[in-house]
Amino acid sequence: MKPFETNENDLESGKLDKDRDKGTRSNRVLKIHNQALLSGLAYCVSSCSMILINKFVLSSYDFNAGISLMLYQNLISVIIVSMLSFLGVIHTEPLTWRLVKVWLPVNVIFVGMLITSMFSLKYINVAMVTVLKNVTNVITALGEMYLFSKHHDSRVWAALFLMIISAISGGITDISFHAIGYAWQLVNCFLTASYSLTLRRVMDTAKQVTKSGNLNEFSMVLLNNTLSLPLGFLLIVVFNEVDYLSRTPLLRLPTFWLVMTLSGVLGLAISFTSMWFLHQTGATTYSLVGSLNKIPLSVAGILLFKVPTSLENSASIFFGLLAGVFFARAKMRERS
Repeated sequence: MKPFETNENDLESGKLDKDRDKGTRSNRVLKIHNQALLSGLAYCVSSCSMILINKFVLSSYDFNAGISLMLYQNLISVIIVSMLSFLGVIHTEPLTWRLVKVWLPVNVIFVGMLITSMFSLKYINVAMVTVLKNVTNVITALGEMYLFSKHHDSRVWAALFLMIISAISGGITDISFHAIGYAWQLVNCFLTASYSLTLRRVMDTAKQVTKSGNLNEFSMVLLNNTLSLPLGFLLIVVFNEVDYLSRTPLLRLPTFWLVMTLSGVLGLAISFTSMWFLHQTGATTYSLVGSLNKIPLSVAGILLFKVPTSLENSASIFFGLLAGVFFARAKMRERS
């Protein structure tokens, strides 16, 4: 009877182990799904909130110092990242002179990208900004073709063509059309595309001059924002924002400083949540969610800021957003 009892116990033990393995596996899958969902939601909320709060500061408060807003947001990012690095929560590379020299051209484009985004957002409604940003994808695709000899399939080119059509039709039917705002947004598209293309070339060189031979996302955030501070101060003087800042009563409002600080925290939150979401899912899901994220952002921008629109303009915006989703899906298939 002893051997029989032993075998029965072994079988029972085996069933329990299998059940335990199934439970552990299901918990792990559930945890991964929850992480992906939570990170995706955090990324969407932070990116939408950042654009809307910038629009609120520049338009609703009628704040005419976009460079100063950019500088304050970058200063908030530097303070938070430096504190997290000092406490050992994250790891960042030390800023050496060799690294600064390599990264400086990228940073100049980065600052120009942020400033032109501020200037365009002051004059153009959020929905049209999201549609016009699609032009960046067209410029980037052409840059990849000429600089890196990368060829795109017919689906990608079809999506890019739809983006151009939607941008043109959106501009023609825009009731609140502002030529200066559109000009700034066009410059922003060129700078954003240049930033992504230049970053690819500089990245490998930058890694070689770091002490660890690597450059993580936190180090890039700290590097970009730190180098932008002296350049931002210079541009504030060049664009004569000092005189405006000394006269505006907004800087005496505690609520205005609270909104400004919140925008800086959200700017950093986008960097963290995008990295988190990218690690939990992948580049294809990240790009698709980023395109889908523009739809609620555009609707929120129209409703919150009571943007005057027409049926034709709304159709152009919706058409442009769908073209963005179509582009993301085409890129996913191209990668696969």
